[in-house]
Amino acid sequence: MSHHSNIPAFNHRFLPWILMAPQLLVTLVFFIWPAGQAVWQSFLVEDAFGLSTEFVWFENYAQIFTDSRYYHTLWTTIIFSAGVTLMSMGVSLLLAVMADQVVRGAQVYKTLLIWPYAVAPAVAGVLWLFMFHPTVGVLAYMLDTIGIEWNHFLDGDQALLLVIIAAAWKQISYNFLFFLAGLQAIPQSLHEAAAIDGAGPGRRFFTITFPLLSPTTFFLLVVNVVYAFFDTFGIIHAVTKGGPGDSTRTLVYNVFDDGFVGLDLGGSAAQSVVLMVLVGLMTVVQFRFVERKVQY
Repeated sequence: MSHHSNIPAFNHRFLPWILMAPQLLVTLVFFIWPAGQAVWQSFLVEDAFGLSTEFVWFENYAQIFTDSRYYHTLWTTIIFSAGVTLMSMGVSLLLAVMADQVVRGAQVYKTLLIWPYAVAPAVAGVLWLFMFHPTVGVLAYMLDTIGIEWNHFLDGDQALLLVIIAAAWKQISYNFLFFLAGLQAIPQSLHEAAAIDGAGPGRRFFTITFPLLSPTTFFLLVVNVVYAFFDTFGIIHAVTKGGPGDSTRTLVYNVFDDGFVGLDLGGSAAQSVVLMVLVGLMTVVQFRFVERKVQY
C-alpha cells in the first residue's frame, strides 16, 4: 500500500466554483452586465426621457470619430495620464528609497506617507484647489512672490497641471507601499557587495535596485495608467469641471458630461465602450512589450 493513499484527494468538482462564486458574482453584476449594457446602448439613440429608442448601428461611433473635440479630449487624456503616472511613480520611488534608508522612526514616516491614500478623490482635488486658489491659495501666493501669475480659472495649461498634481499626489501613497515592499525584498548583501566593489549610491541604484524593482514598476505602470484613465473623474469634477474651455476634459469626464449632463445616452455609451477598448488595448500592449524587459 503506498504511503500516499491516506491523503484526501481534492476531487470535488463544484467546490472551486462555490469558492469563486462571490467574486464571479461581483464581477458579473458590477462589471460584465453594465459593460454589456453600455455596448448595447451605444448602438441606440434615445430621447432624454427614455420614451423612444432607435437602433442606429454605428452612428454614435461615427459621430465620435468625426468630432474634433473628441480628439482634443483624447490628447488631453494622454498628456494627463502620462503626467500623473510619471509624477506619482517618480515621487513615490524617491520617497520609498529615502524611507528605506531610515532606521529610527521609520514607522512614523511610512504611516504619514500612506495616509493620503485614504482621502477621497474629490477631497484631494479640493485640497489642492484651495492651495492653488488665485486669491486665497497659499501656493498661488508663493508663486506670485517669485513672479509667476497663477490662475487656473483662466489658464488651461495651469489647470491641467493642477489636476495632474492632485491626481498624482493621491496615488503616491499606493505606489510608495509597493515600491517600499519591493525595496525591502532586495537582499542587503547585494548592496554590500556592490559597495565593496566601489559602486557609488547612484550606480548601485541603477545597476542593482532598479532592475530588481522592475516587476513592481511594471505592475504599478499598469495600475497607474488605468487609475489616470478612470479613477480621476472625482478630482477633475471637483477642481475644474473640465474647464477652462476644454483644457481638462478627459475621456472619462466626457462620458459623464455628455451622458448625465447633456443626456446624450447613446453617444456617452459609445464613448465608454471606446474608453474600455482603449484601456484594454493599452494593458495588452504593456504586457506584450513592456513586460519583456521585466526581470523576474
